[in-house]
Amino acid sequence: MQLLRESDPMSRIAIVYFSGYGHTARLADAVALGVAEIPGTEAVSLRIDPDGNLPEGGLDQLAAADAIIYGSPTYMGGPAWQFKKFAESTARIWLAEGWKDKIAAGFTNSATVNGDKAITLIYFWTLSQQHGQIWVGTGLLPANTKANGPGDVNWSGGSVGIMAISPSDASTEEAPRTGDLETGRLAGQRVALVTSRLRPAG
Repeated sequence: MQLLRESDPMSRIAIVYFSGYGHTARLADAVALGVAEIPGTEAVSLRIDPDGNLPEGGLDQLAAADAIIYGSPTYMGGPAWQFKKFAESTARIWLAEGWKDKIAAGFTNSATVNGDKAITLIYFWTLSQQHGQIWVGTGLLPANTKANGPGDVNWSGGSVGIMAISPSDASTEEAPRTGDLETGRLAGQRVALVTSRLRPAG
């Protein structure tokens, strides 16, 4: 079995996400920053528009990627409908096993400390497993002592994926807060490192 592309020495990691108010976009930027910090890795950000559509050529960029990181705010206990529209549009790719053995990961953001964010991450995980992808979690310990707060890495305690908090009255300059953005950056680095290890030598 050929796991990933052999012809190109550069790993490509696509971050496909929806952001309603801009907070999740900031988290996506932090993930992309972490990805790009790993030598030999390129981050490609694909923001789903308000109608649930990818940028032009988006599916081609996903096809060329070695890893796909999924992202959406958590709305009413799950990902935004715009992300679901994108997910359902990949049915033909699923049937052709077009993303089989690509690396996958995920991130989400909502106003409350928990807010059923885990359900959104499980949705991403299920989508990735339907496509036959290889899931990568955060690999980060939780910041769970009395001294810890939203400025610490992984204060939400996400292991399946990245969970960020943007209070409902916070601007995009205020949230996600520093700990969540650093969580996104570190998790992005991990996805890039795992991807580089699983790619065959060019």
